[in-house]
Amino acid sequence: MSDPMDTPNAGGTAAGAAARTGGVTASIRDLHVSLERDGARSAVLRGVDLDIARGEIVGLVGESGSGKSMLAMSLLGLLPDAARPHISGEVRVQGTDMAHGTDAERARARRTALGAVFQDPMTSLNPTMRVGRQIVEAGQDRAGSIALLDAMGVPDPAMRFSVYPHELSGGLRQRVMAAIAMAGRPALVVADEPTTALDVTVQAQLLDLLRELRDEQGCSVLLITHDLGVAAQIADRIAVMYAGRLAEVGPTDAVLTAPAHPYTAGLMRSRLSLGLDRDVRLPTLPPDTLTPEQRLVGCPYRARCPLAFDRCVAETPGLDASVPAPGHAAACWAPAEVVRTDAATPRTATVAPGPGRASRPVATRAAPAGAARVGDGTAPAPAVVVDDVVCTYVTGHGRRRRTVEAVRGMRFDVAAGASLAIVGESGSGKSTILRAIAGLVPVRSGHIRVADGGAQMVFQDAGSSLTPWMTVGETLAERLRPQRLGRTETDRRVSEALDAIGLPASVARLRPSDLSGGQRQRVALARATVVRPAVLLCDEPTSALDASLAATTLNLIRDMREELAMTVLFVTHDLAVARLMGDRIAVVERGRIVELGAADAVIGDPREPYTRTLVASVPEIAVAR
Repeated sequence: MSDPMDTPNAGGTAAGAAARTGGVTASIRDLHVSLERDGARSAVLRGVDLDIARGEIVGLVGESGSGKSMLAMSLLGLLPDAARPHISGEVRVQGTDMAHGTDAERARARRTALGAVFQDPMTSLNPTMRVGRQIVEAGQDRAGSIALLDAMGVPDPAMRFSVYPHELSGGLRQRVMAAIAMAGRPALVVADEPTTALDVTVQAQLLDLLRELRDEQGCSVLLITHDLGVAAQIADRIAVMYAGRLAEVGPTDAVLTAPAHPYTAGLMRSRLSLGLDRDVRLPTLPPDTLTPEQRLVGCPYRARCPLAFDRCVAETPGLDASVPAPGHAAACWAPAEVVRTDAATPRTATVAPGPGRASRPVATRAAPAGAARVGDGTAPAPAVVVDDVVCTYVTGHGRRRRTVEAVRGMRFDVAAGASLAIVGESGSGKSTILRAIAGLVPVRSGHIRVADGGAQMVFQDAGSSLTPWMTVGETLAERLRPQRLGRTETDRRVSEALDAIGLPASVARLRPSDLSGGQRQRVALARATVVRPAVLLCDEPTSALDASLAATTLNLIRDMREELAMTVLFVTHDLAVARLMGDRIAVVERGRIVELGAADAVIGDPREPYTRTLVASVPEIAVAR
């Protein structure tokens, strides 16, 4: 009798790939998952059907909150306890029931058939164990573990074999997590936003490694990402999720060049690229105004869709093969040719304004009055001066203990009102110098000078940078306390700060756990600017955000820079973001600036081999027309 896992579902998905590779590694049938909190249930996954063929790479894309990570947890058998009583449908990996099987069965499948790479490696790595031992326990000897670290681009892998996770940068921890996932030669690798914390060169290495693992070992990969460019690099098929449902599934080229769902077309339009016009506002998706109850009937995307009509309100579209292309399906009542021609047409987009604020269709890239423009001969007093700065940290223990220079004689200055983007690989020292400017990292030698008004920092992980037990209003009021304002004036300033970032005053009563990732990032920005700083320091503030939220945040920072005449230093591993946010770009390698110049010149005509490598590694895809 044939294994039911070898029979791909016809509506689903992997029929061609399964025939080519000989079966299906993972199968999901009519999966529904709900979470219960404070007596209320909310649906997270709503009838998902998906097959992953043996040897196939599926890219799963969608916004934060769309259900991508919950689908990953379902495949890994790691759904939270709050979801366990509220699961229906089927999830099988190599024949094991990951939805309803016993704890022992699911644990055995994770050990023998599954590998996982998560977005935040610190939640997955054991902080009490050296990284080498963790790779060995996953199925490698010492030599194999060091070889894996080397393959993942970890500098000095023999030394880092013996360090603890906290001694590594975020990017290096992600490389270690990937090495652990590969160590056991799994049948299926579930990679949940594995490239979020990685620079473009290491991102390319990780994607190459996943592709090699598939080619050499025949394993399958589910690559979850909010970056369509990343998915385009290696995915055989792309599945697009929205509000717990699959909105579109099809071959990669078909989905990216001829999207059949307006949401996919909107994601393509919102994606940042090196060729975007720096002088216009970044396109974003409209806000979702539907309540959870309204999403139960009809198309869940209808409130944001430019093509919605009566049927979209009354009937829920199913994912069927309505698209003429083979293997391409979309959950949309509008004809695919209409979606491609109408929904993918760029429209003027605006950041959602707060009460009483007018939307502006274009954000000028001109620097504020008094700011130095590259090459214009003006020289106002710098807002930031970094003069021959050296920063060090200690790594290792016992005989392996040593001092490492994270920043090595760095020099630059930034004029008042100007912006500088700092790019480089993980561990290059770009975040260290930003923290040194903020006074969070000691300077071993050299000098840093910041203009009156000081510097405020916006961190990559807004969730962990906000105090969880304080409301948003209390967080902002705490920054105002030194000014000794009365209660009425404090409340007014808090409301103005929320208005400036496009959030209603009612958000002041909420805690960080009540907010979405994009809202938390906005609150972090409001906290940094509620008392206007001379310098705004941004450390990867958009790396964990989906394309539309990232564009919204970048528009907001550009607007605030213009309105408040702030100097901005923006650390990022995304060169498209660096080009948009910086008048100039500084390229950092191993603690030193190797190239510094006007943004378009550095990106369009890089002089240093290292910069050329970074630019060449940027994943670019054709924009849907």
